[in-house]
Amino acid sequence: MLPNFLRGTLSLAGRGSSRYGGWKLLLLLLAASLAASCGRQPQQRETVTFWVMGYEGEIVARLIPEFERQHPHIKVNLQKLPVLSAHEKLLTAFAGDSLPDVTPLGNTWIPEFALLGALDPLDERIAASPGFDAADYYRGPWDTGVIDGVTYAVPWYVETRLPFYRTDILRKAGVDTLPQSWEQWRVAMAAIKREVGPDNYAILLPLNEFEPLLSLAIQQPEPLLREDGRYGNFRSDGFKRTLGFYKEMFDQQWAPVLTNNQISNVWDEFGKGFYSFYISGPWNIAKFKERLPARQQNDWMTMPLPGPDGPGASLANGTSFVVFKDSKRKDAAWALIRYLSLPETQARFHALSGNLPPRRSPWETPALANDPHARAFRDQLERARPTPKVPEWERIATEMRLVGEALANGRIDVEAAAAELDRRADRILEKRRWMLDQAQAAGAAR
Repeated sequence: MLPNFLRGTLSLAGRGSSRYGGWKLLLLLLAASLAASCGRQPQQRETVTFWVMGYEGEIVARLIPEFERQHPHIKVNLQKLPVLSAHEKLLTAFAGDSLPDVTPLGNTWIPEFALLGALDPLDERIAASPGFDAADYYRGPWDTGVIDGVTYAVPWYVETRLPFYRTDILRKAGVDTLPQSWEQWRVAMAAIKREVGPDNYAILLPLNEFEPLLSLAIQQPEPLLREDGRYGNFRSDGFKRTLGFYKEMFDQQWAPVLTNNQISNVWDEFGKGFYSFYISGPWNIAKFKERLPARQQNDWMTMPLPGPDGPGASLANGTSFVVFKDSKRKDAAWALIRYLSLPETQARFHALSGNLPPRRSPWETPALANDPHARAFRDQLERARPTPKVPEWERIATEMRLVGEALANGRIDVEAAAAELDRRADRILEKRRWMLDQAQAAGAAR
């Protein structure tokens, strides 16, 4: 059927002095009409598959519509994964060539998927993206995504550990200046213990968590693994110094010999004064605001983690975006990463989730800049360090927890704990040593 405007043209063409000329005009107008009609058809949309784990999947879903509005040619297929099964699902998808285009990976998983050859290098995309300023990122979280000099991941949000503390109890104990070194922390914990008595404690170091011990260990100058991650380095002087400090906190009864499963509720017990320091992450800012009564909201604060000789480092944990190498939609996947990495998008994500931005610029927004409980995290992130970049690290960290528990219970001493942890780590790393040695031998034979 002809468009209405062409019907009139047809009539006029038929009345012209030259029938041939009239029909020629009609055909030209018809071709123009068809071209215009084709131009008005919507561009075919490219679908990017985006897997996100846990609660963050619910939150990021609220940011996707604006991305799709700004990128009308891209549709995001968001799939939410349960946290506990996410790692297995990703490995299964890798084996079955069914990985998504883009996903945020836990920082300790990045070395594993890089070793598998599953990740696409991002350095060229980063360099070609105006406004994507790597220098704006905290160095430690950014470094977690760099394996052997190649950037495979871009931080989405960051976690680090530091002490939450009871301001009122420290004041009663005469601790007027926050400790910055381990020695100052010793003095403060001893004073708190004298103040709170035999049934309460200065600090909680849950024995079912490896993070408190690891946070102290990562402050040392020696690496936790040696020879390119072939062996444990837990008999180093620095790690034994960490074990000694950790053991002292239990020996002096500054810390209870308990898991947090043996405590009815960590927030309530903090409010009751069962302990005055608690090394934890940024999610507990919201939890303490929610769980503590209004009358106690001025009785707690956060502080940077003390170090062996001054303000100390802590962990560069969190989650980072990766693009999978076999993706057929890498440009669209990178466009999604760029959008979610914008300072204004990160600020909104923080407002919705409470997760901390990995870039410095979003910390200038009022919600973060004016939050006194977040201030210590901002300072701590400047000294955050990545854990060893080997796929086996999570297994080694589990052994660190078990050995730390034996140390706290007095079943082994510092020397035995260091030797045992080296033995366990070396056993876990046996396959890695073989693979690296084979690769080195193959390179030498060329």
